[in-house]
Amino acid sequence: MPRQSAAVYRRRRIVLLGGLILVLAAIGIGVWLLLAQPWASAATESTPKPTPTTSSTASTPTPGTVASPDAEASNPQLPPDEAPEDVPDASQTPAIVACQAKDIEVKAVADAESYADGVLPKLSISLTNRGSSDCTLDVGSSMQSITVSSGSDVWWRSTDCQQNPSSMIATLTAGTTVTSKEPVTWDRTRSSVETCEQENRQRAPGGGASYHVAVSIGGFASVSTQQILLY
Repeated sequence: MPRQSAAVYRRRRIVLLGGLILVLAAIGIGVWLLLAQPWASAATESTPKPTPTTSSTASTPTPGTVASPDAEASNPQLPPDEAPEDVPDASQTPAIVACQAKDIEVKAVADAESYADGVLPKLSISLTNRGSSDCTLDVGSSMQSITVSSGSDVWWRSTDCQQNPSSMIATLTAGTTVTSKEPVTWDRTRSSVETCEQENRQRAPGGGASYHVAVSIGGFASVSTQQILLY
């Protein structure tokens, strides 16, 4: 067999070396693909992740269903256009007029007819609407007066030393009688606006002495007086 030239051997070595390089390159690429797995990240990025959602049946009532009791308790509401049947509309209530003298009866009231020595009389006002309709009047302390007299001598007035008088408009129901919530106590002395701060005011005589109590309220005065006896 003829001996090959040196050029032929060089070409064969170059071909073998190139094939070896290609094999090694293929092996390296395979290893990189196995470890890196680029397709895994691509698939993850291309597929959107599902986001958690709240069940609509738990939060939003659908037609024909009833909201949960907890939701109703936290925000109670009445159905629209609904009102209690026993509450009249303002337009259906007639205006109440002021009381007239012919319908009003005022009387003085004492907690006793006679008082032992040292016992203080407690005096009140009785007010009656004898008319057929309700009416209004001012029953505030600024419109109340109680007077104690002996004959023509006025001994005591509740207004002489009154403090912070006030006004209060009230409705007096037809056919009803009301009395002062708190009676006024007479200390059995002579009053005047000048002696309100005095401790030793003139004392009213006892021993069976007779005194008469007259009252007025809301501009209406008692027709008669209430007699009391002091001992």
